[in-house]
Amino acid sequence: MVLMMGTERKRKLSLFDDSAAATAKMVKTNGNNLINHWNGKPYSARYYDIFDKRKTLPVWQQKDDFLQVFKDNQTLILVGETGSGKTTQIPQFVLEAVDLETPDKRGKKMMIACTQPRRMAAMSVSRRVAEEMDVTIGEQVGYSVRFEDCSSARTVLKYLTDGMLLREAMTDPLLERYKEVLKKRPDLKLVVMSATIDAEKFQGYFVGAPLMKVPGRLHPVEIFYTEEPERDYFEAAVRTVVQIHMCEPAGDILVFLTGEEEIEDACCKISKEVANLGDQVGPVKVVPLYSTLPPAMQQRIFEPAPPPVKDGGPTGRKIVVSTNIAETSLTIDGIVYVIDPGFAKQKVYNPRVCGESLLVSPISKASAHQRSGRAGRTQPGKCFRLYTERSFNNDLKPQTDPEILRTNLANIVLTLKKLGIDDIVHFDFMDPPAVETLSRALELLNYLGALDDECNLTKLGEIMSEFPLDPQMSKMLVVSPEFNCSNEILSISAMLSVPNCFIRPRQALKAADEAKARFGHIDGDHLTLLNVYHAYKQNNEDASWCYNNFINNRALKLADNVRQQLVRIMARFNLKLCSTDFNSRDYYINIRKSMLAGYFMQVAHLERTGHYLTVKDNQVWLKLGPIKVVPRMHNGA
Repeated sequence: MVLMMGTERKRKLSLFDDSAAATAKMVKTNGNNLINHWNGKPYSARYYDIFDKRKTLPVWQQKDDFLQVFKDNQTLILVGETGSGKTTQIPQFVLEAVDLETPDKRGKKMMIACTQPRRMAAMSVSRRVAEEMDVTIGEQVGYSVRFEDCSSARTVLKYLTDGMLLREAMTDPLLERYKEVLKKRPDLKLVVMSATIDAEKFQGYFVGAPLMKVPGRLHPVEIFYTEEPERDYFEAAVRTVVQIHMCEPAGDILVFLTGEEEIEDACCKISKEVANLGDQVGPVKVVPLYSTLPPAMQQRIFEPAPPPVKDGGPTGRKIVVSTNIAETSLTIDGIVYVIDPGFAKQKVYNPRVCGESLLVSPISKASAHQRSGRAGRTQPGKCFRLYTERSFNNDLKPQTDPEILRTNLANIVLTLKKLGIDDIVHFDFMDPPAVETLSRALELLNYLGALDDECNLTKLGEIMSEFPLDPQMSKMLVVSPEFNCSNEILSISAMLSVPNCFIRPRQALKAADEAKARFGHIDGDHLTLLNVYHAYKQNNEDASWCYNNFINNRALKLADNVRQQLVRIMARFNLKLCSTDFNSRDYYINIRKSMLAGYFMQVAHLERTGHYLTVKDNQVWLKLGPIKVVPRMHNGA
């Protein structure tokens, strides 16, 4: 989605103008180099190489049509096939067509915001667009994701996650509801873009919005199904990779799996099985891709396949093993073969126990179409679906359920309240959530003290809404000074907000488990994480210490950064930083009291059956959380 705040401008001449007359008017320097008006420097040689490739994207063929529709309408819906260039090019078209230099009627600088569903996509796409515009990332082009902002006062185009756009809206209430605010802000324009959305549904929501369709440049993709259902999609996926490498012509392979551990296991197994084949096959470069992978490792997906081991030998192949993040936004050239097991992890919320889980679930037909489309970017391709055609036709939903229907609404409700939207029950959601889920969210916020009995936002709720955390964690943090443990709760909150800090390599499972046990605390996971953070700081944030203790150094660095941001928010509200004396018997008691202030709804007691029942309404918790440092039991609780 693209949001633009600005007015129509007198366009600066640029390479977007194809006419020779326009080009002749452009300022030149150093011979044939044109001046980049964004930074006043000559365009680099790489800029021209990229520019020639950009002009081959399908969206460029409809640039003039798009700009005309954009000029004539406040809202438009654009559906573009995978690889059409909509994510990178449309914001740049808008950038050339509007005046961002003249302040709006409120005297504020204007900007183009392009939302992305994932932080990795926002970061990757922004870097690509900065490269296309020949500017430094963080200057004219930037990104904003949770706990990380790479932008400046000069930024005119920002890629950001949906949640970060809502956070910006909280500081600028005139963005409160896109559908309603468009009536009050004629200078605000909205472009809704996707490869898979139900366009008619969006047109029904934004009444009168025109629909544009941009064809992709997909080559034919041959689809293969299994004759019988696969018992083990993981083994089937690895087996299919090896068969393709042995039998199919040159071309890279993209494999979809469900999570980090599964992907790392697959990478190891594929590498081992290909190595066992010896010289009869070419070399492979097996590359994992998932959201918690460090950015430098993520960039490996764009590296070329390895060359033959010797002249005239079998060609090499790149094999990318990815979560569903490779379905959208990230385009990997060279992929000819796609292996689709038909599963992905989805966030599912159970309002009865106030808990979210990541469950492996069947994908939708729309996702399957997206996956197969990755095989036809540069040449005809093949997609191997590890399920039957009957299952595709009868078992898969047409579209993936919107996340709002399967997530905790407490944070959304708190945000809407902060934006001044009072009647949540009758709010014009495009996909209205279940009444029970909405009621549970309001109930939770009332119990936390964020809403009063009339569902109005309280002073406590206003403070909680400023923290980029779930409401329960925000409450735990806001009240922590009362229990003289805000320093410790800050550290725990930061550690809970980053990827898992424990590394467990396959080749050293026992050593990793022993290292983890050394940090374990008898009172459970939260205090175990606190031990890790304290040890990290006591060892001067040493990367070698992290390596020796099987700790993810990047996760700890990020936690430290998150903690600093949370400290700044605490300071804004004069919430003091304090700690109980470590040698006091109340040290851990106070920390647990503060945690309980936020998470009392999830207090459970252990039954003789081995199940945990929540104290509030006897709902069953079937298992503990992912870190699994089991706390001691106090009188069966």
